[in-house]
Amino acid sequence: MTLPELTTPRLKLRPLVEADREAVVKVFSDPEMSRFFAADFSDPAAASAMIDRRLAYRGPAGQGHWVIERDGEVVGVAHLRPSSELPGGVPELGYYVASAHAGQGLATEAAQAVLAHGLHALGLPAVWALVHEHNEASRKVTARLGFLDVGSGIHYGDLHRVLVALAPVHGRAHHIELWVPDLAEAERSWGWLLGELGWTEFQRWPAGLSWRRAGTYVVVEASPAMSAPDHERTRPGLNHLALHGGTRAEVDDLAARAADHGWHPLFADRYPYAGGRAHYAAYLENDAGFEVELVAIEGPAAGK
Repeated sequence: MTLPELTTPRLKLRPLVEADREAVVKVFSDPEMSRFFAADFSDPAAASAMIDRRLAYRGPAGQGHWVIERDGEVVGVAHLRPSSELPGGVPELGYYVASAHAGQGLATEAAQAVLAHGLHALGLPAVWALVHEHNEASRKVTARLGFLDVGSGIHYGDLHRVLVALAPVHGRAHHIELWVPDLAEAERSWGWLLGELGWTEFQRWPAGLSWRRAGTYVVVEASPAMSAPDHERTRPGLNHLALHGGTRAEVDDLAARAADHGWHPLFADRYPYAGGRAHYAAYLENDAGFEVELVAIEGPAAGK
């Protein structure tokens, strides 16, 4: 995924390009814009160096740097990229609107668009923000967007509030139920695979059992109401489940060990790119004919 263009009722956020340099330098020419920065970006050289860093960004697909436009005029910049200040490289949101356009709700509008992109389009479990302790306007923006204040620390050379926005539960999968012909076989294959992926047993009854991870659970049940003894994934109905499998190395490891637990490879001649060169995944089928796709969180190696 390349960095997408985002639109709001009043704004367009598009990927930052070299041609935006002069306009972005102008945005930061007002010393007020640097009030909460360690650097003075009203100095054109400092602003230009900041733009160089943004243009040089290479990171996860769908994350990066945008310019904020209103009626064709660049009025600010925004970003969503792995944090250089917080541990683990968690995704960090930033937004800056020119002083001349302050007080109109544009920062909230732009930040909301980037936040929604991160949580919904990219499926990030959380988006973080660092806001200077004395930047009341920006703290109000994060409050309006539902960020939670989880503490403070020295970041970017000064005291900042540490805030996080979590992915909403609304609209996410609550549970998935699979009707299976052989409960013992289902427990052997699905129980091993889901256990390896961090799911834990949730419920058990004579005709079925389930495994849960976070707010979602998967059920396998040998229901007496089944109308046929076999599952056929090419007929209308469930074709397959796709689950995050970790890194490419972890997907490779799971695929290699799966045969000992009731799973057989599909599309082995095209592994691991059966879904395309930008999609690293293992496709497996168990003895009952159910297919699972284990998707790597990393893209293909450089040059692939």
